[in-house]
Amino acid sequence: MVFWEGYVSDETMGTFAPIVLYWIYGGVYQLLPPLDRFRLHTRQEEAQKNLVTLPCVVRGVLLQQFFQATVAQLLFLITSKTNLGGPTTQPPILIQLIQFLVAMFVMDTWQYFVHRYMHQNKFLYRHIHSKHHSLIVPYAIGALYNHPLEGLLLDTVGGVLSFLVSGMTARTAVFFFCFAVIKTVDDHCGLWLPGNIFHLFFQNNTAYHDIHHQLQGLKYNYSQPFFSIWDHILGTHMPYNLVKREEGGFEARPVKGWKEE
Repeated sequence: MVFWEGYVSDETMGTFAPIVLYWIYGGVYQLLPPLDRFRLHTRQEEAQKNLVTLPCVVRGVLLQQFFQATVAQLLFLITSKTNLGGPTTQPPILIQLIQFLVAMFVMDTWQYFVHRYMHQNKFLYRHIHSKHHSLIVPYAIGALYNHPLEGLLLDTVGGVLSFLVSGMTARTAVFFFCFAVIKTVDDHCGLWLPGNIFHLFFQNNTAYHDIHHQLQGLKYNYSQPFFSIWDHILGTHMPYNLVKREEGGFEARPVKGWKEE
């Protein structure tokens, strides 16, 4: 039993719950007080370095989510038509956990290689991926600020593949897509808050991804949104230290001599 059963379908929840959650979770971060002592960048840096305004970012994210919802509806429509045996039986919790882990690995793998290629191909970076990097100082609701083509290839197709390869049901997909969205927003929040569960359990976190958004880390730390496996295997991992700034807050700095390691 889930709280939406009898009100909306799993397919509808899988389409719209991640979008609603994105704005709720990202909105909470956006409405927090300045919290300067936990910021990875000062507010002055955010105002000076970022190349796009907040309204522009909001419009860009809404456009991506429109395409995301359209593809999700088509995906669920196609997969539901192939299952004509009546109501879907949910697998045991252990099987769902395995499917969850498989989906995480598939999404990480897809996003790593597509993301890396968008950096290595100068045309794709200049015309497509650079839009996301116009937020040099990331913030929560800018997590999905991308060129529409990148949003389709990197995020939406990655989600489709995760769903299909793992074999999860639409109901399991609701939880997976919501978790992926929360993790992505958190990775872009720009705050190193004490007790943040993602910082405790994931090496690939806010500071890790912040390194990638800086000039020195542009060709490193491609992994997203869950683990840093591929960065470690393929030599694109940039280790860092989290250093307290004198004026307050933190700074993620590359480990000294890391290139020789």
